[in-house]
Amino acid sequence: MKTPPASTPESLRDVAEALVDALPTTQRDLVDLVRIPSVSAAGHDPAPVRASAERTRDLLASAGLDNVRLLEVDGAHPYVFGERIIDPDGLTVLLYAHHDVQPVGTPDRWTSDPFEPTERDGRLYARGAADDKAGIMAHVAALRAWEAARGGPPCNVKVIVEGEEEIGSPHLAAFLAEHADTLRSDVIVLTDLTNWQVGWPGLTWALRGMGECFVTVRTLDRPVHSGMWGGPIPDALTAMTRLLASLHHADGTIAVDGFARDVRPMSAEERARLEELDADVARMREEAGVLDTVQLIGDDRTLLEKIWLQPTITPTGMDVPDIAHASNTLLAEVSTKLSCRFAPGQDPERALGALREHLEQHVPWGAEIDVRFGEWNAAWVGEPSGPAWDAAVAAMAAAYGREPAALGCGGSIPFVQPFSDAFGGAPCLLVGVEDPQSNAHGEDESLHLEDFARACLSEAFLLAELTERMG
Repeated sequence: MKTPPASTPESLRDVAEALVDALPTTQRDLVDLVRIPSVSAAGHDPAPVRASAERTRDLLASAGLDNVRLLEVDGAHPYVFGERIIDPDGLTVLLYAHHDVQPVGTPDRWTSDPFEPTERDGRLYARGAADDKAGIMAHVAALRAWEAARGGPPCNVKVIVEGEEEIGSPHLAAFLAEHADTLRSDVIVLTDLTNWQVGWPGLTWALRGMGECFVTVRTLDRPVHSGMWGGPIPDALTAMTRLLASLHHADGTIAVDGFARDVRPMSAEERARLEELDADVARMREEAGVLDTVQLIGDDRTLLEKIWLQPTITPTGMDVPDIAHASNTLLAEVSTKLSCRFAPGQDPERALGALREHLEQHVPWGAEIDVRFGEWNAAWVGEPSGPAWDAAVAAMAAAYGREPAALGCGGSIPFVQPFSDAFGGAPCLLVGVEDPQSNAHGEDESLHLEDFARACLSEAFLLAELTERMG
């Protein structure tokens, strides 16, 4: 982007020009931030996560924020905070993003080094480029533009950048207990979602919840020779695979009795929103990388309803020897991680209890089983209406040249509901820098740079729209 789009409001042209002029600097700062391997998952070095927080602190300071500092609670990766208070009695907007990233997964399957950002065909490839360090830079770019054009934003702004979103925000309750008053705001803007398509922004009104389940199966007190003992002696890996197979029916629907009991049906308004979208199944298969011969699974609900508003149970990891290190032994113990997604209406604690009961009842051959749960949170649904929503629609239309799609999201952001509740039901605007090709959490994660520029513009415009409608 060399100049602001034609749809830029004349009253905001100076802000837009300042933002566009600074885009090369914004992108360089994003590249530097993405180079820091801030993986928050257990077993990874926490030092890069702290380095990422410190770099984020410097970026917020460069955007004209005051009181910029790390906010910490015992045992948590650091949060980063900054604020600019124009009028203590005026509108306050809280901008959220997170600086931690997912593990690389399979580095040998990346086209380029996951932590050496590489530009190809208008996209920036790197872990965290889209999820969510571009979200941080959208905040920074918008605030820098207001600072350069007018000496500061049009309303009070607070920024909070989390350091453990990718592991389910396990210390969020403790963080809120200590820092809620510092963050108290009238509107929350979370830049950690996806757009509907490249060039077509999205505003998200529903998130699935999530839960972690860790299952260990034991059949032996030690591994033994597969030739000498194979046949009558059960191994843990076969037991685990049979147990995992019991979680779903042949069509892929969940077979855990009671797991989905309290999923609420879609309202007529929600169904109409889904029907308004051009949910082309062939395009979405391609975006997900589904092989041509592979059938989609589940019941006869629409694809969007299944992705956004229905629960899932998915194995995402298993502790077994890889092929290169496998010996001819019967494995004594195998552990698996299950990722659960919860639909609106579900009580995660009750659903996880149903899952535990199923696993304990279906483990084969009397094998020992241990089931424990990690972090979990419920689904979130916000009504797509009101002055904050209208402000976001107007800002995105000005930046992208078209109004946003009203979207659900199959992913989860534990931050949303607790912060909204803590601030008396403050409206939450869920916007994004990703698109369906970004492949967040996967190999070759990437950011569409033109859409990133428009996301930065839309946030700059949003501060003005919120001030006009709610200030």
